Amino acid sequence: MGQSRTSPVQGTHPGPRRPLRRENVPFFLAEGATRRREPSPGTPIRKAQPRPPKGPTPPAEHRRRSTGLERPTTLEGVWSKRQEVDYALKRRYALESLHSRTRSLSASDLCDADPLLIRAALHHGEESKVACPICDDPHLVTLNYVFGDQLGQYSGRIKSTPDLNDMENEYGEFKVCVVEVCTDCGWNHMISSFLLGDGVVRRPPRRQQTVEDIYG
Repeated sequence: MGQSRTSPVQGTHPGPRRPLRRENVPFFLAEGATRRREPSPGTPIRKAQPRPPKGPTPPAEHRRRSTGLERPTTLEGVWSKRQEVDYALKRRYALESLHSRTRSLSASDLCDADPLLIRAALHHGEESKVACPICDDPHLVTLNYVFGDQLGQYSGRIKSTPDLNDMENEYGEFKVCVVEVCTDCGWNHMISSFLLGDGVVRRPPRRQQTVEDIYG
């Protein structure tokens, strides 16, 4: 009788695995091996080159988009300036309403400065960096009106920029309204408003007698 042959799959027992030689083991499975191979001696090392920018870098003066109607900026160096409200869009709307085809405003509507405001601008105004948008007069000035409970009787008065720099360390909080005025045509408009002060709550100063109290 012939001997029955055993299937190569069934009934066979795998023998012991032969150890893999070091030269047959992948480099990332070998002991002490790292992901990156050390370059062989004599191989030139290529340094990574910096990536070029995607497009030309614009100059610094052109990085910010121009608004078209420039306006002066004041009090850029004060440390307690906060809650600033800019009225540039409202100012632009008023000027566009004057120069548009369908005029909804006239020059008399915009150039309606009070005589007391003109007088205050002549004596206490600070020269602006821009000209008047109505008559192009270079003598456009700004006024700083201050308001606040801690100011007491000095609330509502006009203060210069050096005075505001001193007041922010003397009062906790007060509001500043910056108004530009043209002493030639009477143009006037609020530029911005913001808060100043060191945040310390103080009592208002004691009321002092003024000339108005004496002479009424």
